[in-house]
Amino acid sequence: MALLFENFESWRQYCKDKKLPLYKPVLEYEIEQKGRDEQTIQEGLLKAYQVMKEAVKTGLNSDMTSRSGMIDNGAKKVYNHPVTVLSREFTEVISSALAAKEVNSCMGRVVAAPTAGASGILPGVLTNLQSLHGLSDEKICEGLLVAAGIALIIERNASLAGAVGGCQAETGSAAAMGSGAIVYCLGGTVDQAFNAVAITIQCMLGLVCDPVAGLVEVPCVVRNASAAAIAFSSAQIAIADVNAVIPVDECIEAMGEIGQSMETRYKETALGGLAATLTGKGIAKKVLIQDIEILPDEDTE
Repeated sequence: MALLFENFESWRQYCKDKKLPLYKPVLEYEIEQKGRDEQTIQEGLLKAYQVMKEAVKTGLNSDMTSRSGMIDNGAKKVYNHPVTVLSREFTEVISSALAAKEVNSCMGRVVAAPTAGASGILPGVLTNLQSLHGLSDEKICEGLLVAAGIALIIERNASLAGAVGGCQAETGSAAAMGSGAIVYCLGGTVDQAFNAVAITIQCMLGLVCDPVAGLVEVPCVVRNASAAAIAFSSAQIAIADVNAVIPVDECIEAMGEIGQSMETRYKETALGGLAATLTGKGIAKKVLIQDIEILPDEDTE
């Protein structure tokens, strides 16, 4: 099996023909690709999930101030604020996603799922899904395999990289991975899980990648929180059997087409969007000066 599947339809048909749960073909693919047994793969998944949980914990309990100053303990501020806009559970989803992404921005340890720029989304989604529904680590790991399968197909037919497809390719893909995993873990059907992916992609299409000062901080961190919220809303819609209308494979095609037609300045170059605003340019200049100041003096070496 050189590839997992070419598209979501072939994944769906394979599961139907073989009477397999959605995660199983991805596990088979991992075993074949890595040359490892199922237990070893499961141990790796558990380790990755533990890193995700630790990133959330670190972001909510340690100092998260980036050298640029753009990241300043936002996750803790949200988590501890007395006003809850919707519910305490919603606040925890948002703050968890912020926390894990802030750890990345402050050079901490994260799981790039699918990228470091989107590394707060799955932790924010899965840790809260687990606590809300009392799911086992094993079930969450099955969800991670489903998420991985989603990412592999998106990568094949569009992109996971902001430099190729804009932020829709990074946070959009991560949110789609999360929404599909949510539906799977809550006992949804294959069609519902893929419908959740389609709805998520529809919500994220066209999002540009415009990091201020070229740093994966602003607006990247807050987009991780928003994407986690979209993952949950899409899963809720899909598991209620609301039809996305446009099939998931066509949504991915649209993502790829938009990424190809997007101007270069909107694809991780820091030449457009928020990075090109007056304030964004000022921050970039300040960061550049800081970088120059910390370079070693050749005469003193």
